[in-house]
Amino acid sequence: MVKSREGRLPSLQTDRELVLGLIEACHEAIVIHADDLCELDRAIGDGDHGTNMRRGCEAVYLDRKRLCSLPLPQAIETIGMTLVMSVGGAAGPLYGTLLIEIGRRLGARENEADFATILGEAVDAVARRGRAHAGDKTLLDVLYPVQTEMVRQSALINIAKRAEVSAQLTADMKAMRGRASFLGDRSIGHVDPGASSCALLTTAICRYLKEYRPA
Repeated sequence: MVKSREGRLPSLQTDRELVLGLIEACHEAIVIHADDLCELDRAIGDGDHGTNMRRGCEAVYLDRKRLCSLPLPQAIETIGMTLVMSVGGAAGPLYGTLLIEIGRRLGARENEADFATILGEAVDAVARRGRAHAGDKTLLDVLYPVQTEMVRQSALINIAKRAEVSAQLTADMKAMRGRASFLGDRSIGHVDPGASSCALLTTAICRYLKEYRPA
C-alpha cells in the first residue's frame, strides 16, 4: 500500500484518523485549486473540471463522519461510488472506477495486499473504462508513472514529484480522448486538467501520509 513516513502503508484496520485526514487533505487540495483546474479545462475542454471535482470532493467531505466509521477498503470503495454520482463529465466515472477497484481489491486481499499491484490493476480498469492508454493525454499519464514509482518502493516525496512532473508532461501530448481530442494538434501545449487534478490529489495524499502517525 502507500507508504507512511518510512515508506510503508498503514494498516487496513479501521482508522478514523487516517480516513478523515486523507479526505480533508484531498478536499483542501481541490478546493484551493478548483479555479486553476477550470482555467486549464477552458483551454481544451468545457472549462468545468475544477467545479466538477470540487463538487465531488465536497460530497465526500460532507459524508466524512460516516466514512470514518468504515474499514479502509470499504471507505475507499464508498468514496469511489460517491464520486461517480457527484462528479460530472468523464472525471466522475474514471476517479470512481479507480477507487472502487482499489477498495474492492484491498477488501478481498486484506493484509496480504501489495498496494502497487492493486493500484496497477485499478489503473488498468480505469484505462478500460475510458478506452484510453498511456500517452493519450489523460489522468492515466499520471497514474501509470505513480504506480511505477510504487513498484520501485520510492519515497513518498518522489512519488509526489513524479506525479507533478508527469502532469506537466501532458502539455507536449496530443489529446486522443474526450472533448480535447476534437482539437487535434491544437491540444498540444496545454496541460491536461484531469492529469493536473490527479497530480494534486496524489501530492496531497503523499504529504499527509508522510506525516501520518497511527495512534
